[in-house]
Amino acid sequence: MSRWIPWGWWAVILMSPAVWAQERPNIVLIMCDDMGWSDIGCYGGDVRTPNLDRLASEGLRFTQFYNCAKCTTTRAALLTGQYPRQKSGPLLKESMVTLGEALGRAGYQTTLTGKWHLGANAPRRPVDRGFQEYYGLMDGCCNFFDPSIPDPKFKGGRVRVFGHNEERITQFPEDFYTTDAFSDHAVKNIHRMSRQEEPFFLHVCYTAPHYPLHAPREDVEKYVGQYRSGWDQLRKERHARQVRMGLVDPGWKLPPADPESGSWEDQVDKDWQDSRMAVYAAMIDRMDQGIGRILAAIDEAGVRDNTMVLFLSDNGGCSEKYGHDSPDYVPGEKENFTTCGPGWAFAQNTPFRRFKTWMHEGGISTPMIVRWPSVVQPNTLTRQVGHIIDFMPTFLEAAGGTYPTEFNGHPISPVEGKSLLPIFQGKRREGHETLWWEFTGNRAVREGDWKLVWDKKVKDWELYHLLHDRTEMTNLAEQYPERVRAMALSWKHWAIRTGAISQSDESL
Repeated sequence: MSRWIPWGWWAVILMSPAVWAQERPNIVLIMCDDMGWSDIGCYGGDVRTPNLDRLASEGLRFTQFYNCAKCTTTRAALLTGQYPRQKSGPLLKESMVTLGEALGRAGYQTTLTGKWHLGANAPRRPVDRGFQEYYGLMDGCCNFFDPSIPDPKFKGGRVRVFGHNEERITQFPEDFYTTDAFSDHAVKNIHRMSRQEEPFFLHVCYTAPHYPLHAPREDVEKYVGQYRSGWDQLRKERHARQVRMGLVDPGWKLPPADPESGSWEDQVDKDWQDSRMAVYAAMIDRMDQGIGRILAAIDEAGVRDNTMVLFLSDNGGCSEKYGHDSPDYVPGEKENFTTCGPGWAFAQNTPFRRFKTWMHEGGISTPMIVRWPSVVQPNTLTRQVGHIIDFMPTFLEAAGGTYPTEFNGHPISPVEGKSLLPIFQGKRREGHETLWWEFTGNRAVREGDWKLVWDKKVKDWELYHLLHDRTEMTNLAEQYPERVRAMALSWKHWAIRTGAISQSDESL
């Protein structure tokens, strides 16, 4: 016999946490470190990434999604929904809220695993900025097999800061590998949080494939010899796949070798060069294996249909060189701190120019995948433009939360991103009229399909029309001087407002 339930009780039932959690999605935001646009299979790459490829086939890929070209600035902008204020104190300011804080306010469980890089001491640790559970590296990089080994990049060596919540971790087991440890922590927390009534936000920040080049030998062996034909050939092969996949316009010219990359034919030890890229590929491969376990944990928890899973990189492939960058040191070994160098970094960023820290497309473009079965159409592409500052309003809209004007007694600066939900839903959104970038003298501004970019080594503005020339091969600055002046002035006003330059800067 059924019982009649008064409307007042229905209101209580409908607002209960169990029903609330079903309506609001769990959010899993996965970000890797220093990975190029073309490395993974679903963006034309040759690295074996079956789990990311499956995520793409079940979701939506962006072809024009942007980061801030550098680890720290990207992380600050992603977490706050604001452009980085990098020259006026800490990147996370009291006038900002993080995704952890904002979603916590909205009733979410919050966990961060992996790289933080925004402060290792109170009040700037993840647990101080809204993440109820944290495990990982609070520094920028570390030895993957043993983070307690000092980094030779610094005089006298420097031990990186690893931690769990408020505790420092200084000893690691014999079979430790950071990528696996981050995947383990993420899986454990998916199972833990999915048993609760509240929805959860999990931010996974892999350090792979950031230097030093370290990977388990069984994964490296899959790729040894694969890159023996060199970085120029690799770019051509990746570009051809990208054209076939509809990721890039065949009318865009593939740029010639970057001046910093050098000629493959001139390389003295090609086997050593091959091994550098083989280890880098193995690092991505191992990360993909971990992402597979994360996706399996979501399935096992029974929350797949109402979980938004996103993947991106914090900047383009990295051309930096330091440590043991010579054939005397075998890439991948625990004792050696090697990097890929500019030749491989240029290939990683196919088909674009330049690298991490530069504002040409190779430095600021990221693969971006979103799978959300109840909302996103599978196996789709979008050419709409997005930026990492858009995550804050996107997640709050999906969560039914609000962006605060005050938090912990401090007035909060307005969010600068725009929700991506219309794009996720297959609609057109009114995007940003203008986007800006700056890091260590490199600059850019994008208005519609026009992009103005300043390379600190060239020291002049270059103008490109990205619809016809996203690889930035035809500089139109002399043809459109008024546009250059207007966009440069727009950049200067933004740079002064965000503290990238001072009011008295006369460099423009």
